[in-house]
Amino acid sequence: MTELTYTNPALDPSTGELELSDRASLRRVAGLSTELSDITEVEYRKLRLERVVLVGVWTEGTAEQSEASLAELARLAETAGSEVLEGLVQRRSKPDPATYIGSGKVRELFDIVVATGADTVICDGELSPGQLRQLEERLKVKVIDRTALILDIFAQHARSREGKAQVELAQLQYLIPRLRGWGESLSRQAGGRAGGANGGVGLRGPGETKLETDRRRINKRVAKLRREIAAMDTIRATKRGRRVANEVPSVAIVGYTNAGKSSLLNAITGAGVLVENALFATLDPTTRRAATPDGRTFTLTDTVGFVRHLPHQLVDAFRSTLDETADADLLLHVVDGSDPAPEEQVNAVRQVLTEITASHESPLPPELIVINKADAADELSLVRLRHLLPGALVVSARTGEGVPELVEALAERLPRPDVVVEALVPYTRGELVARAHAEGEVLAEEHLPEGTRLSARVRPDVASALEAYAVNGSPA
Repeated sequence: MTELTYTNPALDPSTGELELSDRASLRRVAGLSTELSDITEVEYRKLRLERVVLVGVWTEGTAEQSEASLAELARLAETAGSEVLEGLVQRRSKPDPATYIGSGKVRELFDIVVATGADTVICDGELSPGQLRQLEERLKVKVIDRTALILDIFAQHARSREGKAQVELAQLQYLIPRLRGWGESLSRQAGGRAGGANGGVGLRGPGETKLETDRRRINKRVAKLRREIAAMDTIRATKRGRRVANEVPSVAIVGYTNAGKSSLLNAITGAGVLVENALFATLDPTTRRAATPDGRTFTLTDTVGFVRHLPHQLVDAFRSTLDETADADLLLHVVDGSDPAPEEQVNAVRQVLTEITASHESPLPPELIVINKADAADELSLVRLRHLLPGALVVSARTGEGVPELVEALAERLPRPDVVVEALVPYTRGELVARAHAEGEVLAEEHLPEGTRLSARVRPDVASALEAYAVNGSPA
């Protein structure tokens, strides 16, 4: 006798849960290091951070702000898969042009690296190629900056073909000015007058062959990636054009990384995208269809999270994705209510949004601020945020608190069809009634012996279809 097995689709894991389990299965095991000993090859391989020491330069703001910035760098390092051992902050008017933190602090940092057994130093800023080389020579360990750390996280978390191409483009743009080839990997051409040429006997060589070859190959790869991303932009623009042609209102979810944007998308639409308590957990934009309480359809798009000092390479590479925010009808700005300094997160997000919309030469869409994680925030912080951000809604995507009120607020803010019609539609044309419900806003409906009497607010094309059945003349 054959045994039948029944499955319940409602109990099947979502796409986000499957991705989260895959990501958890690839966690690094402490103590199993496969790092190369040659630090000069650090840019030629994928970064694998393990035991790290953090260092930052405090140039402006308060001591609390500098410590918060270093704490954020620690969370970034942990997201990349490393163990943070120690953190230092140097008070300076500006970073040292040679070593970023000054020669005295470099000696102190070297002692800490030796004492803790760290194999990596992460700087809370973008290092110049010269600063990077000087620090590695003096500290004798791998040194990376904040930009390389964020790029590494993006490389780990990118899933779609477009996301991987955008991250690779950003990495190559960061790598080009930092290319190095020395010793065995570089054929140097000696100088001098011997032999009447630029080098003596036996010293004339092909020059910086390895370095120039690498630079040429990278430039070719960058050009190819730009072409691929441009082709993907065409596909994205076509999909966006269809929504615009159908006049489907769009809402873009923006906010600081780990503010709960994906959780909010799941709470409103049941999208089931990946949710993780980590920085930059999701990179690939997700668009889902939702409906207002009165039946109007709109789309919700989850965009990549922002962060303070977001690398400009990422802004350029992800511009096609971030353009979704400039073309939206409404921005749903999600703020982490449990963060110690949420107002700084708001300023960082608005700064990136201003940079994006500047290229469009169009104003920012209307903004609705949502304070998320109300279940994890204390009441005093919520009161302060309500004062700082008047008109903001307080929700908890995890518990569902305030989500129905948020959907109602979205319905009020979204654009409505601008043509009001009064029509008596015969029952043989029921598709027109269904279209009015699906694409417009039905104000009143009554079923009569002659047909369905409608009072609806619809788009011009739907109004034209209903014009033949208009009551008391053409649609208003």
